[in-house]
Amino acid sequence: MNEVSSPKNGIAITGASGFVGQALVERLIKETDYHLNCLSRRDKSHKNNERITWKKCDLFSMLDIENALEGCDIAVYLVHSMLPSAHLTQATFDNLDLILADNFIRACQKKNIKKIVYLSGIIPESENLSDHLRSRLEVERTLASTEIPLTTLRAGLILGPGGSSSSMVINLVKNLPMMVLPKWTETLSNPVALPDAIEALQESILQESILQESILQEEHQSQTYDLGGPEVLSYQDLIRRVAKLMGKKRYFFSVPFVSQSISKNWVSLITGAPSSLVTPLIYSLSHHMVINPRQAFPFHRELMSIDDVLKQCLEYHTNYTPHAYGYTGEDQNLKEVRSVQRLETVMRTPANQVAKLYMEWLPKLLNPFIKVTQKENSIYFKLAFIRIPLLILHFSEKRSSPDRQLFYIKGGLLAYGKGRGRLEFRDVLGSRYTLAGIHEFHPRLPWYIYKYTQALIHLWVMKRFNIELLRKKY
Repeated sequence: MNEVSSPKNGIAITGASGFVGQALVERLIKETDYHLNCLSRRDKSHKNNERITWKKCDLFSMLDIENALEGCDIAVYLVHSMLPSAHLTQATFDNLDLILADNFIRACQKKNIKKIVYLSGIIPESENLSDHLRSRLEVERTLASTEIPLTTLRAGLILGPGGSSSSMVINLVKNLPMMVLPKWTETLSNPVALPDAIEALQESILQESILQESILQEEHQSQTYDLGGPEVLSYQDLIRRVAKLMGKKRYFFSVPFVSQSISKNWVSLITGAPSSLVTPLIYSLSHHMVINPRQAFPFHRELMSIDDVLKQCLEYHTNYTPHAYGYTGEDQNLKEVRSVQRLETVMRTPANQVAKLYMEWLPKLLNPFIKVTQKENSIYFKLAFIRIPLLILHFSEKRSSPDRQLFYIKGGLLAYGKGRGRLEFRDVLGSRYTLAGIHEFHPRLPWYIYKYTQALIHLWVMKRFNIELLRKKY
């Protein structure tokens, strides 16, 4: 392992191994002198050098993020969670997004990060946002919830070699001589080329950076910009443009009655992209993804044309599978479980009280079968008349706070006590919700028995607990 120390005034980049992240790392190494901490779920320390330190980091672990931010003043957030993160994931992507963003901003506060740059999506002026776009907005609000200055760049569609969006379009044109174009393909977009998006990120990182200026002007503390290219076109236009550049004669039929539910399946089948990636993207196309001119990023040069960037994508596309298509984030042989549920707390009940209520309410729900006892910081869940605990939790006083309660899973008949298995309750979005999360959990039951018993019971219990919170207006 090649260990490289991280000097102060470094830049931490989440998602550094992704489509945008790789391009940003390359640009910053080429055009700046700063040290980069590149965060990745996998160990890439063999790539370390004098300018780059790869940090193995699970973003679901706040402790991992704190360690990865060491030596940095600026953090770049390029994460969007649409793929499974464990062998069994019981969570919607928006709840995963929210817990990742909350972890990140808490770690940034602890490590005294001076500035955050976030790559988000275009947010239409609509009250009925798709789950995909609503999630992006929740992440923005989470990252903006502290005193740390935040620069948000909103991009609807980033086109570039190796990108999942451009690969989907190319594969559709490549594999379908005749193509049905549903109503959603008429949605307008304002695509931006990858090099232009990277330039905007670089300027946002450095322009008002504390690395260059000792004092930030108050009016520049937090900013939001839209990123868009020189043309506005529909997805139909984009598909036709790709077909023309490929020299492929394709026949297109506009069919307004094909639903998004049907579309997601054939797009996934034809392009090879996972359904978990395609589904939120297609549902977000209920809105036009065009920039607001009043908050457009002030580029200082002519932007790359759509044809030029598509030509680059076509040259690169041969025998290439985008990183996002196959990445799951976990070794599937580990039989690991992640489960995240959003609990509504209409009275903005803090996490420490929610956790206390849960520990008091659960044995009442399962009475007379389950007994709960507590000894110092350890909590034991037992079956009546059986001495061996079903589950042992240990409250982590050091890693907990009133707005986040952390319990490590230490074993029992239902769980292995190895690793970092944990249960947590945390306030998010100004205590409007509490996220209840189980991470790195390794069940002791045989996998298929666990999956159809204990895992389903957990979801039922959390649903009942949320009803209890609302019913008694905690």
